[in-house]
Amino acid sequence: MNSAESPTYSLLDLVKYFLKLGYSGFGGPVALVGYMHRDLVEKRKWISEEEYKEGLALAQLAPGPLAAQLGIYLGFVHFRIIGATLCGLAFIIPSFIMVVLIGIAYKLFGGLPWMQAVFYGVGAAVIGIIAISSYKLTTKSIGKFTFESFKTNWLLWLLFVSGISVTVITQSENVLVFIGAGILYMLIKAPPKWIKGGTVSIVLLSGIGFWEYENSTLLKIAIFFTKAGAFVFGSGLAIVPFLHGGVVNEYHWLNEKQFVDAVAVAMITPGPVVITVGFIGYLVAGFPGACVAALATFLPCYLFTVIPAPYFKKIAKNKSIKAFVDGITAAVVGALGGAVIIIGLRSVIEFPTAIIALLTILVLIFINKIQEPYIILAAAIVGLILKSVL
Repeated sequence: MNSAESPTYSLLDLVKYFLKLGYSGFGGPVALVGYMHRDLVEKRKWISEEEYKEGLALAQLAPGPLAAQLGIYLGFVHFRIIGATLCGLAFIIPSFIMVVLIGIAYKLFGGLPWMQAVFYGVGAAVIGIIAISSYKLTTKSIGKFTFESFKTNWLLWLLFVSGISVTVITQSENVLVFIGAGILYMLIKAPPKWIKGGTVSIVLLSGIGFWEYENSTLLKIAIFFTKAGAFVFGSGLAIVPFLHGGVVNEYHWLNEKQFVDAVAVAMITPGPVVITVGFIGYLVAGFPGACVAALATFLPCYLFTVIPAPYFKKIAKNKSIKAFVDGITAAVVGALGGAVIIIGLRSVIEFPTAIIALLTILVLIFINKIQEPYIILAAAIVGLILKSVL
């Protein structure tokens, strides 16, 4: 890392950039990561290609939201802890404010026909978007659906199928399954030296729910969302199956429709997709719940970025660590596929919603340049029309 060299930009310049990206960066984690490379590496040349690649590798290896972690790392490159902290906050806060405002509107108008009509169409479109995202994440993380890929990466595909099966059968996502997959793949593909040597180590406003919460609920939110931030690998949508298992099945904080609406909110707002945790937290325990959920989710990814950042060149070359993360990723991506099946079967129960979901998939396949927010907007309009005539 060339962090010893004097940067050609100020910390304020970088914070302003991430603030703008936070309120105008649509398209999900892959798009946001691309924007950072285009703007900071190619155009402004604030970050070198080597520094960017190191940050991207660390973001992929560590659990947590990909785009947010990369932004934190790029802030760390020349301005260390203060840069990582301010850039991370600048990137997250705009979309957090948006989801809280949407949460207020959702609590105020969620029972009104027009709001129900909007989410009728949006919810169906979200199913299609998640399905395509699951497919893309699978091909990127494991390989294409070809015989050669199945033959070469058979163990990763086995872990992937296991992730799907466990999720569909148990109707939940178990963190221990993910960790077990990582350990298994690591032991088979790149066992650490201490294993080879035979040594084992044990290693909230009145009327809108703004301030409505219970301390016990806040504690549960803190524990659950900390696990979400600490144990979920992959892009922003990789957290969906984990959230679904806890928020809907385990704690029953939201019903199926509300959860799909929460994912939809993540799609229609800029910035990191994972910020939907703020919306979920608001529905469960008002503004304090939103703050606790967001802080608990993003704090682990912040720590997983800034702590290893100075030593990452050495860490990145460790084959055992890479194998461990590859195994976890395969199981997590499989769980995402399983969550798509579960949520789809529960949410797409009418012919119009099935058509919207199918059309969303087709549009994303054949019109590559279209962004998700435009699909969500179109689905909202279709929902209003359908509800007015049905």
